[in-house]
Amino acid sequence: SIVVNPINAKSGRASRVPQRLSPYYSIRRPFWWGGDDNSNSSGDSNNKNNTKEKTKNSNDETDAVLVGEGSERQIVPQFGESTPKLSPLICVPIVRRPVFPGFFATHLVKDEKTVEAIVENRSNGASYMGLFLRTDGEPKDESKVDLITSMDQIHNIGTFAQIHNVIRTPRGAQLLLMAHRRIGLDEITAFGPPTIAKVTHLKKQAFDAKSPSIKAYSNEVIAAVRELLKINPVAQEHIHEWASRMDFSDPFKLADFAASITSADGEDLQRVMAALDVEERLGITLELLNKEKEVARVQKEISEQVEKKVSKQQREYMLREQLKTINKELGIEKDDKEALITKYRTRVEGFHDKVHKDTLTVINDEIDKMSSLERNSPEFNVTRSYLDWLTVMPWGQFTQDALNLESASKVLEQDHFGLDDVKKQILEFIAVGKLKGSVGGKILCLIGPPGVGKTSIAKSIASALDRRFYRFSVGGLTDIAEVKGHRRTYIGAMPGKPIQCLKSLGCSNPLLLIDEIDKIGKGYQGDPASALLELLDPNQNTSFVDHYLDVPVDFSQVLFVCTANDEGSIPGPLRDRMDIIRLSGYDIPEKVAIASRYLVPKTFTEAGLEDMSGVKGSITDEGLEKIVRNYCRESGVRSLEKHISKIARKVAFKAVEEKEKMGEGEARTIEYVISPDDLEEYLGKPKYPEEAIYDTKEGGMPPGVVLGLAWNPLGGSPVFIEAAATPTAHTETCGGVNVVTGQLGAVMKESVNIAYTFARRVISEKLPENDFFNRSHIHIHVPEGSVEKDGPSAGAAMATSLISLASDTPIVPKVAMTGELSLTGKVLPVGGIKEKILAARRTGADVIILPAANRRDYDELPPYVKDSVTVHFASEYSDVFNVAFSSGLRK
Repeated sequence: SIVVNPINAKSGRASRVPQRLSPYYSIRRPFWWGGDDNSNSSGDSNNKNNTKEKTKNSNDETDAVLVGEGSERQIVPQFGESTPKLSPLICVPIVRRPVFPGFFATHLVKDEKTVEAIVENRSNGASYMGLFLRTDGEPKDESKVDLITSMDQIHNIGTFAQIHNVIRTPRGAQLLLMAHRRIGLDEITAFGPPTIAKVTHLKKQAFDAKSPSIKAYSNEVIAAVRELLKINPVAQEHIHEWASRMDFSDPFKLADFAASITSADGEDLQRVMAALDVEERLGITLELLNKEKEVARVQKEISEQVEKKVSKQQREYMLREQLKTINKELGIEKDDKEALITKYRTRVEGFHDKVHKDTLTVINDEIDKMSSLERNSPEFNVTRSYLDWLTVMPWGQFTQDALNLESASKVLEQDHFGLDDVKKQILEFIAVGKLKGSVGGKILCLIGPPGVGKTSIAKSIASALDRRFYRFSVGGLTDIAEVKGHRRTYIGAMPGKPIQCLKSLGCSNPLLLIDEIDKIGKGYQGDPASALLELLDPNQNTSFVDHYLDVPVDFSQVLFVCTANDEGSIPGPLRDRMDIIRLSGYDIPEKVAIASRYLVPKTFTEAGLEDMSGVKGSITDEGLEKIVRNYCRESGVRSLEKHISKIARKVAFKAVEEKEKMGEGEARTIEYVISPDDLEEYLGKPKYPEEAIYDTKEGGMPPGVVLGLAWNPLGGSPVFIEAAATPTAHTETCGGVNVVTGQLGAVMKESVNIAYTFARRVISEKLPENDFFNRSHIHIHVPEGSVEKDGPSAGAAMATSLISLASDTPIVPKVAMTGELSLTGKVLPVGGIKEKILAARRTGADVIILPAANRRDYDELPPYVKDSVTVHFASEYSDVFNVAFSSGLRK
């Protein structure tokens, strides 16, 4: 029996059951039942003992009902078979497909009277109705779709459904329904609207769950559903939605579920609804599934055939159109073709009178070409990129040079210490430009060791001239496209660095720094050095043609500044087109001044050692000098800056440790002054405790050892030349120096042979009775064998070494020498005089022998360099002999 309102089993009073139970709606007697509220709802004699208790509010929705009497009463959820079996009901005809029990469904009721009756009954608690499939299909008149005039217009088996929600729409009322069980149509008591009918609630027929035929039917249905899922993804989505709610162990529910996922028409599905026998229902369902599988296979074949007929170009067109629409919706793409063409023509109007007419013709032709191309054509994007570059180039746009010697001199002095010769040449260059009205296009090349400020000098030149600055390095460059650009036929093609420079700076007369030009490479992509010829040649760069732009571009007003470490590594044709400015390395006083004025303040400030932080740090000049002498002997100041930075970090660490130990109220400035005695604590043991492997003081070097001087890209360095002999059998002839070690190049090996021949002649003249070379095996070695050595500057030192060895006479202490020797005794000029003198000073030598032809280089040295050493100039070897062996030979 059914009790309409929930009863509390303990108190016997009406109460609400917790919401966790399945939903149902409390029921009151509809207006068409007749009689009073205490009569039986269904006329069933079994319900006469049931009781019904009213709640305070008859519209309350409850979650369950109380079933039974006395101690046997229990709460039962309202779902499926446990729902009330009501009759009569409002019956609504449906079209197309029946609604199977256990499923949610929506139905649109258009008849207003039927809608009002449904709403009224829901308000009274009667939220149930009957659904019957029409036999005559959908009426042509939509207003009569909810009306019937005869029982023959609907099937006699329908669905008992619960109304969960009613939503009013302009077309009618949308009902959300939950189907519970099958019902049979007994009699229509009122055709309405609304239609009222007496129904019979149909029960499931008993069946044997162990019956082989039922199991076989069930297995076949499940297998057919699985196969259908593989073919029809729509059915798969349907199953995922409902599978978790279904009990597939019940063959009745399995048949209903399988039939519902098919696309069969309403009459075939009604056959399943009308089949009350389990085997009959499973058989009809299996038949519908097999038809559905066949339809799905045919549909799949048709889809594949149609897809094959669609060409690749048509598919791409559709996809591009879709992508275009999506991009417009997202705001990613706003410019269409006409807007792009308008933009390009507007840009051309700004420089049409400044560009060459041939270039202007190319630009206009490309714009006309673009207007005739399809937006999705591959050529369209190529043309668009090409026009982007052509129309943003700074055609005829120049900046005004600041040709003021005083301001330029201030900028150079502010940024660099020393380098007076370099500054003078730059100011002379600016002066010429002032007289001409413009600096014009020049190619300067700054050559010097690393760390002497070549790149920073180029920036200072740009600042002094008020020109925009651009730098790119060609060190290791092997691809010609970096200079000349790519052909437009390549994917991802773009112009070379020079063109990118003009575009990024927006002017046609910047200062372009080409860094590390002596390290330019050469690969299978071409020779970049040859490509630079067109760019750096004043006679050609007025119409430089980039492979990508393919139109002449004027680089004649660009100021080119190149940097290099080794002049000999620069390709000859390039070197001929450059104005060479040589930067020698800094000596000790210059390094100390640079560190004191620039490096220490900058580095300590970056490390937080300033007044605002409560920590101050400084390095004494003596400390800086010791750092230069014992830790940083390179020609530049890059290594010096690293060592100062290391000191700053250690000082910062000590300061933070000390501040953490101080009390909270204690505030004082901590100051650190780094003296020479503190350097080992901050920098460790000296890297160069003594550069000379021999003591240059009196009696320090044995016979056969001479201090030579060499130049390399890192600056000057001392080179000790050692000669040794072992006795051999006496012979009148000798084959020269027997062993040469120290990784000497071909030029230095030739110098050894020349020095040997000349030394034999000198010994024979000075000491006729000396037969040393006839009875000795000679070995010449230059220390630091891991370093390759070559160059024509050690001939005089090698000859002196051999003469010292043969006569057993050491040379005068603290003497260093450089110069190549000819076979007749001429002392030939060499390069790198300043670097070599600085190297000699670091070693402790104070007497230097230079070739007489290098007097002009010596005269250009700063006074403090010349005052610190005594220089002797030699044009013949006899001049070298008189200085090195001032006391004569021993034997």
